[in-house]
Amino acid sequence: MATKTRKQSTTYRCSECGWTTAKWVGRCGECQAWGTVQETGSDRELGRTRAASTVAAPAQPIVAVDSSVAQFTPTHVQELDRVLGGGLVPGAVILLAGEPGVGKSTLLLDAAAKVAGGASPRTVLYVTGEESAAQVKLRAERINALSDSLYLAAESDLSAALAQVEALSPELLVVDSVQTLASPEIEGSAGGVSQVREVAASLIHAAKTRNMTTLLVGHVTKEGSIAGPRLLEHLVDVVCQFEGDKHSRIRLLRAVKNRFGPTDEVGCFDLEENGIRSVSDPSGLFVSRTPVPVAGTCLSVTVEGRRPLLAEVQALLDRSSTAQPRRATSGLDSSRVAMLLAVLQRRAGVALASMDCYVSTVGGVRLTEPATDLAVCMALASAAQDRPLPQRLVCFGEIGLAGEVRPVPEINRRIQEVARLGFTHAVVPASPSGPGKIPTGFSVREVTTVGQAMELLFPPRPA
Repeated sequence: MATKTRKQSTTYRCSECGWTTAKWVGRCGECQAWGTVQETGSDRELGRTRAASTVAAPAQPIVAVDSSVAQFTPTHVQELDRVLGGGLVPGAVILLAGEPGVGKSTLLLDAAAKVAGGASPRTVLYVTGEESAAQVKLRAERINALSDSLYLAAESDLSAALAQVEALSPELLVVDSVQTLASPEIEGSAGGVSQVREVAASLIHAAKTRNMTTLLVGHVTKEGSIAGPRLLEHLVDVVCQFEGDKHSRIRLLRAVKNRFGPTDEVGCFDLEENGIRSVSDPSGLFVSRTPVPVAGTCLSVTVEGRRPLLAEVQALLDRSSTAQPRRATSGLDSSRVAMLLAVLQRRAGVALASMDCYVSTVGGVRLTEPATDLAVCMALASAAQDRPLPQRLVCFGEIGLAGEVRPVPEINRRIQEVARLGFTHAVVPASPSGPGKIPTGFSVREVTTVGQAMELLFPPRPA
């Protein structure tokens, strides 16, 4: 008697994000891209694995597991170690993403050279798919990143790169970048969803089986997210974002995901002509150096990760020559600045409706924390009245639509930081717990509304 075979179903996959569906659609249901869903072939009938053939390593009690093999090893790049939680972990796979030209290759080449040439030299393999070995050597000479234990390989074929790993057995592998490697066994060009998935899976398998730390460089999309399938971020152990303005030397490294340490640390780097260096105390980088007070400037303290940073907000107002006044921002969220302009006009009586407003930060830093709202408002009020704020003063606090100044986290930590930098006055939001211990010689004034802050900082001029 003939048995009926189940008809194999055709599947369709999005070439951008890897989303699959049983029928063809014109628009991806995951990433909403048009025209990217393509037929991938037939699915085999699902079976069920009932038993393993052999056990490679028997299970053991968790207390008997040797954790010494997963200890941190410093890279001797101070800010990189800070973000990673202490350094590199053997067998860990780290993905570093950032825009082109931000300095990803320079940072990893410097770290690779320091790992290879440290007190206890280790073998490091740097696989480049975007440049030739000679080009990497020129950059290494420029930033003084040379070491006898650092090996270069210009490969774009995954099997060739794995052969280099097999022959050299490095303790650290750097792949620049994961989107340039391709496997000949997978259809599609390098950088496609299938290729990136295969390359990442092969490199992760090699890293885990060899206990080899692996650093992967990843590209970003126009929206700033990591290119390739989201599966890539789930497979790796650490995901870091390297960001900064191309017109500024300051670069920030953030950990988006970290299985071995915190995800709220931020590393600061200075990208120079001769390389990249760690900046352990970046507070002074985002403050202008004017000899006399200038109207329209106010200092604030923002917390990036666990690190309080001193930043300066500048505002410039001019009477508009058009019916629609201009609103321009740099380093700040434009929609939030527009909200603060409305609050100032409605709740504090500052006439700004007919003024062109330009608000910017100093040093190319981007301020996203709501704690800088009070500094933005005071800078705008200072520019509107053409009266500079007192010297050695900082302001921070979140402002609501009702004009209230709301408490922010880490008030005492911010005060301690600005006191260390030589400031003597602070205007902070009132909180039930208070500002905490105040340093000697430091004055703190608590406010509850933006109008109260203006009365404090801009008292009426004597008649």
